[in-house]
Amino acid sequence: MPETALPGALTSRPATVRDFRPAVSDPQVTLAARPSHFGSRIGVDLAGGFYPAPLRYNVYLAPGCPQSLRVSITLDLLALTDSVTITVVPQTAGTPDPLVALRSAYEATRHHYDGPLTVPALSDRWSGRIVSDQTPDILRDLVDLADHLTEHCRDALPRLRPPALVADIEAVRQLLDEDIAEAAQRAGAAPASQRQGEALDTLLAALDLLDRQLATGPYALGDELTAADVDLWVALVHLDLVDRLHLDADAVRAIARYEHLWAYVRRLHGHPAFRDNLRTDRMARLHRRTCRGPESSGAAIELPGVLQLS
Repeated sequence: MPETALPGALTSRPATVRDFRPAVSDPQVTLAARPSHFGSRIGVDLAGGFYPAPLRYNVYLAPGCPQSLRVSITLDLLALTDSVTITVVPQTAGTPDPLVALRSAYEATRHHYDGPLTVPALSDRWSGRIVSDQTPDILRDLVDLADHLTEHCRDALPRLRPPALVADIEAVRQLLDEDIAEAAQRAGAAPASQRQGEALDTLLAALDLLDRQLATGPYALGDELTAADVDLWVALVHLDLVDRLHLDADAVRAIARYEHLWAYVRRLHGHPAFRDNLRTDRMARLHRRTCRGPESSGAAIELPGVLQLS
């Protein structure tokens, strides 16, 4: 396996960070990665348009979507659930059709917009427009919102993006996107005769790196929970619940050997922000609706992650 530097010396590779999201069955809503169409940001300048204010912003989320799970966990960790409203697509009890609301927000942002609707999406309730449908930007903006809206309890909240660790947080996210999410997809899609090839080696090398990192401290980047832990936990849960189903049994057994990683998954599952936002049934249902690939022998091998807790 190729050697990779540990966080602290971890640096981002120049490749583009991609936002991997499976397409859902509703033709009007996509969770698929695509070029940025709506990428504004929440700023701190009152004259800058989108500035922090309680109950100004709404997020559209989809049950079972790993990117939506990252946003949900972040909202809870930062105590923003009373300051940011949430619309669940495709159904939110007691509200008008969320697809209509999401379509209206896109059309208010771009006249005669007829493209796909994407979640997660952050919208401005004051103007009715989409602020951003780029998950990394939404997550950064939620941290900035919390800095301005939760001053009364800031000391009790985790510092998800401390300035000294921002570069490492971004490097971990890139590692997860490219060497776990993408590599697991490529390994699962490869013919059985090729599944011990480059993609699986890349996946196992990344897991080995992260396992060794977690052997030295309780969290991805040391002693404090950060945004890297939200990203890592969701990536490992998705590997457990979805990607494993398309890998062969030998690959899944190799993945199961990373004791520090799976102990970390089970431990963070004990935190309400992680446990209460995870819907294993919804993630499995979304996968069944959208995946066209056949299951492999790894589907019969259980990883020691969240399924072990159910």
